[in-house]
Amino acid sequence: MAKKELTVEDKLRALYELQQVNSKIDSLRTLAGELPQEVKDMADEVEGLKTRLTNIENDIKECETQISDHRVRTENANASISRYKEQQNTVRNNREFDNLNKEIEYQELEIEASQRKIKHFSAELEERLQDKAATTKNIEERTVDLNQKRSELDQILAETKAETEALMLKANDISKKIDERLLTAFNRIRKNAHNGLAVVKVERDSCGGCHAKIPAQRQLDIRTRKKIIVCEFCGRILVDPEM
Repeated sequence: MAKKELTVEDKLRALYELQQVNSKIDSLRTLAGELPQEVKDMADEVEGLKTRLTNIENDIKECETQISDHRVRTENANASISRYKEQQNTVRNNREFDNLNKEIEYQELEIEASQRKIKHFSAELEERLQDKAATTKNIEERTVDLNQKRSELDQILAETKAETEALMLKANDISKKIDERLLTAFNRIRKNAHNGLAVVKVERDSCGGCHAKIPAQRQLDIRTRKKIIVCEFCGRILVDPEM
């Protein structure tokens, strides 16, 4: 069935009504404000902290492994020193004694090196354990914040869902009254407008969108509602204040 032919005034009223409905939908969507982005950023932050915690835990394991390894080396070196000293009691000449003495000195150096390593990795272990505690606490706190933000966002979306859906149905019904060419132009203007306004009133002799001055004759043409007039500066569709 062909659409009923509308007068220019009917078209302007339909466009203005569609604009009002779309603006209401926009306002409902902006109620969430920056929450969606905040939730995403906070979720990314928590994931980053969890990755950091995993790296810290790997560092802790490495420190513990190094400490354990150097303690074993120390024990083995001490055992070797004891064995070499016993052998010194049964040597046959000074050369054998000196060779054993060198082995003892080498093992003592090994013990000193291992002790330094143990001290180093123990200090690093303590530092990483503190990092783990701080990061774990940070994750817990940020997770609480994240859950609160998610709850806020879910509540806002739930509260506005029914109204938004009803308005979208209304916008769809109004759109059916408008011919395709005019509706396409309306949607294009709305998309390009930073505030989503495709249809604006003339206010204080100016465009309600870009505030450019509208000549008196053009205002008269707008008031007669005999043709669709757009702002020469921003391209928005203009209607008179009484619309």
